[in-house]
Amino acid sequence: MSSPNPPAPPPVPFTAEVYRARMAKAAESAAAAGLAGVIVAPGPDLVHLTGYRPVSTERLTLLVLRAGEEPVLVVPTLEAPDAAAAAGAPALALRDWTDGVDPYAVASPLLAAQGRFGVSDNAWAMHLLGLQRALPDTTYTALTEALPMLRAVKDGAELERLTAAGAAADATYEEILKVRFSGRRETDVAADLAALLRHFGHSQVDFTVVGSGPNGANPHHEAGERTIERGDMVVLDFGGLKHGYGSDTSRTVHVGEPTAEEQRVHDIVREAQQAGCAAVRPGVACQEIDRAARAVITESGYGDRFIHRTGHGIGVTTHEPPYMIEGEEQPLVPGMCFSVEPGIYLPGRFGVRIEDIVTVTQDGGRRLNATARELAIVE
Repeated sequence: MSSPNPPAPPPVPFTAEVYRARMAKAAESAAAAGLAGVIVAPGPDLVHLTGYRPVSTERLTLLVLRAGEEPVLVVPTLEAPDAAAAAGAPALALRDWTDGVDPYAVASPLLAAQGRFGVSDNAWAMHLLGLQRALPDTTYTALTEALPMLRAVKDGAELERLTAAGAAADATYEEILKVRFSGRRETDVAADLAALLRHFGHSQVDFTVVGSGPNGANPHHEAGERTIERGDMVVLDFGGLKHGYGSDTSRTVHVGEPTAEEQRVHDIVREAQQAGCAAVRPGVACQEIDRAARAVITESGYGDRFIHRTGHGIGVTTHEPPYMIEGEEQPLVPGMCFSVEPGIYLPGRFGVRIEDIVTVTQDGGRRLNATARELAIVE
């Protein structure tokens, strides 16, 4: 494993003021959407809004945001010291509860007795039902539906982190091209990818898809024990978190020289991916990115073999809104970041996917991945 340049210093940490502004914006956005407030459980929304990353358990942890009110984080007493140490803690009030006390009796006074609240998608059902028992006249809606733009538009500091994560994924790809593929199992190459991602600064590896030969026709194939052979097309899709922000890139390589058909299919996907990226600009609906990429594949006769959306958002998680899919009319906004990843999948034979992360700029789009998209030949 080589690193041609010395590692860049870590980015400047987010301050309490950054988290204060994020929480205030979330509360104001909720009020503008007709919600009484926002309820945030442990998970990516809580990390984004407060910098606090607890483990989600049966003990209630809940951030309550309401316009005009101080943010309050309800936590178990035994976890209060960790919550108080979070970067965003100075921007909120802590309310702790001890085992043996009804946590919903502690949390419910922070909510209105009536009203509709947005709740983070990954909240536990038992916690939401507990709140409903305490406040039977309240109703709830998922944040993804109520406030889909909550984390969608990234500021400069977030873009810096996403750019660094993308560069680390690129470095990983450049290195994996140097390893031997033929005669090794998919799991061996997947382990190489995971090690390289960590080598280039990832703290978390979320996925390392290695789909060789017929396995490449399954877009989310889990690397298995299949031995990669000469003549195989191999789909590589890998990513994770660096400095708390995601990477996700796909390239398709070939072990030895490809057939004319394999090369043609790869060329079609590359053209489709270029069309999707070229369509990115402010004001364009998300679905237009999907349409642009899909049109190329459909016109080439493989429309029924492109079996997934063209892209997904990325930020503190590797998959989040917005989604580049037919029916999504949300206009693109500068600062949005998402994947553009069309593919063609031929069951029992092979698959091809090419993916970059793209951010919307003031007048177009900028890729956060820069590695070659041509079909690479590996040994």
